[in-house]
Amino acid sequence: MAEITVTELGPKLFKVEIEEQGTTSEHRVTVAPDDLEGLPRDSSTSALVEASFRFLLDREPKESILREFELGVISRYFPEYREEVACYL
Repeated sequence: MAEITVTELGPKLFKVEIEEQGTTSEHRVTVAPDDLEGLPRDSSTSALVEASFRFLLDREPKESILREFELGVISRYFPEYREEVACYL
């Protein structure tokens, strides 16, 4: 299982490191305020970022995840993202 480390770099900017099978990948993610809409009220932004990466890792290897992106683009590749991400929180 992958180890995911989320570090807040700014108000809505996060660095995500994924360590799996002895290798690491690093990603930068921007979160917009509307990315939190529809999620449980007690969900933190960093928890959403981690949940989003768990969602992605269930669908593709860490090497296939974009190195830098806005969280909302996940829905373009995986239309079910908004409905399913809450299950990862």
